[in-house]
Amino acid sequence: MSTPKIPSPGKIFLSILSAKWDKFWPALLLSLEKKWGKADYLSDLIPFSQTKYYDAELGTPIFRRVLSFSNLIPLDRLVSLKQFTNQLEQFNLQNNNRIFNLDPGIITYERLVLATGKNFTHRIYLKEGIFADLTLIYTKGKWQTLPWTFPDYATYEMQQHLTNIRNIYRQQLQNK
Repeated sequence: MSTPKIPSPGKIFLSILSAKWDKFWPALLLSLEKKWGKADYLSDLIPFSQTKYYDAELGTPIFRRVLSFSNLIPLDRLVSLKQFTNQLEQFNLQNNNRIFNLDPGIITYERLVLATGKNFTHRIYLKEGIFADLTLIYTKGKWQTLPWTFPDYATYEMQQHLTNIRNIYRQQLQNK
């Protein structure tokens, strides 16, 4: 028999895609920090060219920014992360289109789990229309892709950002 135990909290991760950074940044960062605590990792803008999926809605060229935040959260708060980012996307619509795409998730020692409203074979339904997407696992000292890992998350550059965030997370847990 297993004995249930509450796991360590996770680190909030956020990927932002947009072609219109001048229209919402730094106001968006202030909203995020008000909700989740100070950003403790903030990448430069990264060209996003792995897919054209977002081009019609977001425009081009699309750039990504990767962030993490100082507040650690219980792992069961993944749904509330996605609900908050959905609200921000809706609040900032222009001509019924998003000006940014927010992909929240949680990083732990073992994995990166993203929140999504889209069902798929490997995604686990949580509640209120939100699914957990096990995007990457961390084992044997590096990030491991899975058959369904998005191509952009499989890149060396993205995994370097995730490793940097994971290192901040490790330090936070050691200091508790």
